[in-house]
Amino acid sequence: MADNEVLHAYDKQDGKRTTNGVESGVPRKSTGKVHDPNVTFEEYYYYAQLSRAHPSEAPDVPSTAAPSGIFKYIPFKKGTVVVENSAIRDEKDPNGFPGGERWHEVSQEEYVQASRALRTATWGAVFYLVTTDILGPFSTGWAFSQMGYGPAAVLYFVFGCFAAYGGFLLWRMFLQLDSDRYPLRSFGDIAYRVAGKVACQTMNVFQSVQLLFNVGIIIIQNGQGLSQISNGSVCFIVLCFVWAIAGAIIGQIRTLQRLGWLAHFAIWINVLILIITTAVIFHSGPNYDAALANNNAPQGPKVTTAGPPAGVAFEGQVVGLMQAVYSYGGAMLFVEFMAEMRRPYDFWKGMVAAQTFIFACYMIFGFLIYSQQGQFSINPNYQGVSPYAWQTAVNSLALVTTLIAALLYGNIGIKVLYSNVLMDIFGFPSLGQKSGKLLWVAIVPIYWGLAFVVAAAIPSISNLSGLVAAVCILQFSYTFPPFLMLFHNAQRDAIREGEGFEASTGRTIRHDAGMIRWMRGLRKHAALNAFNLFFFLGSLATAVLGIYSGVVGLMDAYAKTAVSGFSCTNPVGA
Repeated sequence: MADNEVLHAYDKQDGKRTTNGVESGVPRKSTGKVHDPNVTFEEYYYYAQLSRAHPSEAPDVPSTAAPSGIFKYIPFKKGTVVVENSAIRDEKDPNGFPGGERWHEVSQEEYVQASRALRTATWGAVFYLVTTDILGPFSTGWAFSQMGYGPAAVLYFVFGCFAAYGGFLLWRMFLQLDSDRYPLRSFGDIAYRVAGKVACQTMNVFQSVQLLFNVGIIIIQNGQGLSQISNGSVCFIVLCFVWAIAGAIIGQIRTLQRLGWLAHFAIWINVLILIITTAVIFHSGPNYDAALANNNAPQGPKVTTAGPPAGVAFEGQVVGLMQAVYSYGGAMLFVEFMAEMRRPYDFWKGMVAAQTFIFACYMIFGFLIYSQQGQFSINPNYQGVSPYAWQTAVNSLALVTTLIAALLYGNIGIKVLYSNVLMDIFGFPSLGQKSGKLLWVAIVPIYWGLAFVVAAAIPSISNLSGLVAAVCILQFSYTFPPFLMLFHNAQRDAIREGEGFEASTGRTIRHDAGMIRWMRGLRKHAALNAFNLFFFLGSLATAVLGIYSGVVGLMDAYAKTAVSGFSCTNPVGA
């Protein structure tokens, strides 16, 4: 080594950074922390390569283990009993690291086998889960009415492709950072490993905000449905408040283990709502009262356009576009899906198949609703059904599915907020402790109360969901993946011969540091990194435009429609 070279190494025994060499020694085991500041990018990368080379990740290797994690909620063959591997789960420490304090008593091979026993999902299961996570066609008719046939079809296709590319970037980073020794479990874990603690916490805050607003949107949607069922005889804001109280009570359930069958029951109810809505609108006229109250569209001849409708302002068209962004939201959970796969390399198959199927559903349903209802299409589409009997039927069915969705979003949202914000930043106790359980009881009604305030203050589903899409969902699907990929590529491609992680000594060796190292890494695949930078900046600009249009749309809705904060008037009429 040249005298002017600086050797940066991390002593894995005491966790202190040193220069100009470190004495060899036996590397310490991981502390078990999910986010360990003593573990370098090179060490994550080293162990990921070992995991990808493991024989169990080769194709056509059968797995007999029971499904675990998020895949416990997928219905398998009839009669199959889905259980968790309690022998392994019981050995988990409060930080979620398998084995807790006792894992050093287990050999490396035993630990690898135990870790892989929990990874059972195939790409077919991923197709199912990505589809159920993303698919939400009930805003497509309204989005088409804001953009017209041509722009809507093109933009749904383009944003679908870019959403798939964002998922591809997450998949590539997962393969090169996840390992049996250091498993990835969430979107924030990738951010931590490539960009540090601040990036991780920022994304966790965005995730918490998104889930809170999702609950608020569900409260609005259910308030509208209950108001239509009661034929406007009950104050709209009271119905929203009742729903928030119900959510705060049901939300006291801390585990969702036994709700898997309910979640999948809800999927088939949504399919039934889709079929009923499509069938009914072909044999009845639009819901003119709802269209006037929600879209300020007076009764008259139905109008459909190939291009942008003349009566819709540019900001309204952007809000329509944000519905496409909202409809493709789901990347936030992609890492969780990959973490449960027996062969993570196959994730791309399930994702591409799911995105193709989802795009086809959006196009078919969007074209059908818009062709039959034109400018009278509302969001959600099923509340634009005009016969009261059918309107009541689909609203009643939707109440069931949204109750389940609200329970899932609320539970996950509170856990994300508690674990990643309150515990990591403010040092709150674990939810496994008695004090943590008592805090859960207190936080649930506060969370639902905040969601109610959001719903009551902004009771416009289209504009609120467009704003959420611009502020949060667009970031997870389009902005964050290329941003993180730039950090990942800069560090991975900066590694030269003689550098990297040494497993025998526990050292990470770097011969230089600073901007020179980062620029060397970015130059290696300059064209790809330039495209990712362009993608990142374009997504950021789209987010700014979406936020601006969402705010303008809300102001316009308050001025020209029945929408007003904390009001008894239903935004879609009686």
